[in-house]
Amino acid sequence: MKQIQGGVCAAKGFLAGGAHCGIRKSQDKLDLAVIYSQVQCQAACVYTSNRVKADCLKVTKEHLKNGVAQAIVCNSGNANACAPDGFQNAIRQARACAHYLGIDEQDVIVSSTGVIGQRLPVECIEEHIDQVALKENGSKEASIAIMTTDTRPKSYAVSFEIEGTECHIGGICKGSGMIHPNMGTMLAFITSDVQIEQSLLEEALKEITRKTFNRISVDGDTSTNDMCALLCNGMANHSKIDQKNESYAIFKNALHTVMENLAIQIAKDGEGASRLLTVSVTHAESELQAEKLAMSVASSTLFKAAMFGSDANWGRILCAMGYAGVDFDIDKVNVSFESVKGRIEVCKKGKALSFDEEQAKQILSNDEVRVWIDLDSGPKSVTCWGCDLTYEYVKINGDYRT
Repeated sequence: MKQIQGGVCAAKGFLAGGAHCGIRKSQDKLDLAVIYSQVQCQAACVYTSNRVKADCLKVTKEHLKNGVAQAIVCNSGNANACAPDGFQNAIRQARACAHYLGIDEQDVIVSSTGVIGQRLPVECIEEHIDQVALKENGSKEASIAIMTTDTRPKSYAVSFEIEGTECHIGGICKGSGMIHPNMGTMLAFITSDVQIEQSLLEEALKEITRKTFNRISVDGDTSTNDMCALLCNGMANHSKIDQKNESYAIFKNALHTVMENLAIQIAKDGEGASRLLTVSVTHAESELQAEKLAMSVASSTLFKAAMFGSDANWGRILCAMGYAGVDFDIDKVNVSFESVKGRIEVCKKGKALSFDEEQAKQILSNDEVRVWIDLDSGPKSVTCWGCDLTYEYVKINGDYRT
């Protein structure tokens, strides 16, 4: 397996593009993206766990009851959530895309992102969707068009072999604020030319989502619009994966690589963030124990604030572990901080260690910091990702709607 360029256009038969349709006021801001497969795809989706769901998700769920799709249309600047005529406007958005592409509207996945509670000006989409120039190298334009408060487009793709045939998986995503487990808050669109049974595709997506997108946190908020959609068009032309064999394992490994890299890019680009925080819990009794502890630390407001200040306040790590809702032996816990500037142990068997504060500050001043939490209790390990909490986060969200 190797990393390649191309994003959602890395796989055979996929085209993508972006355009400005008028939802956003700025003329130079792309706000409408389309991803299109030249043939129908096996499709699967994972959605937000928020009880308040945007209407585009409801329409997409209806469209994917048969497990088939051929295109994705996504606008930014308006979430079409809790908005007047939301459901009908999501249908109109799908219909406009289908008409433009000459496909059945039931084969269109609909997605929106932006401000909640305002009517989607779907007329802008209907009138300007034909300005989305679909291209084999259009992934970057599509990734830019779905951005809201993101500071950079996010993309990743790999190539790999199944039965000697070269296959590809690539994806784009957006997410910066309102990021928390259970699909909070992000959009991810992934494409592949692998040929696979839909039920296996769906199972793989759900399993890997739990270990990637559901292991990142920026601010503890879960959005109304979160979605991860996966399309496989089978154009690699290998034998169809219809059982959990070696080919399925290869596919899952490649999919995990793409999704994990996209998830990390979201965490690193958290609203106002100045550094990526990687929290690894090792030697745990179970994966669930390790996951809950790692996520509790990565989500802790106090811990994130300490990391912004490059303060080796390890007590906040133990505090966050203590309210994670799982048992562990505090007298076995060891904590270390690491970056390219080195590694320093700050807690041994649940007690303070004497350490060089200046060295610790230098380590924590890097834009990527890793926290190692060793439970010394078992064979399992889990890594989760987050970011620091800065003044800029408050500024961004203080006037987001206006």
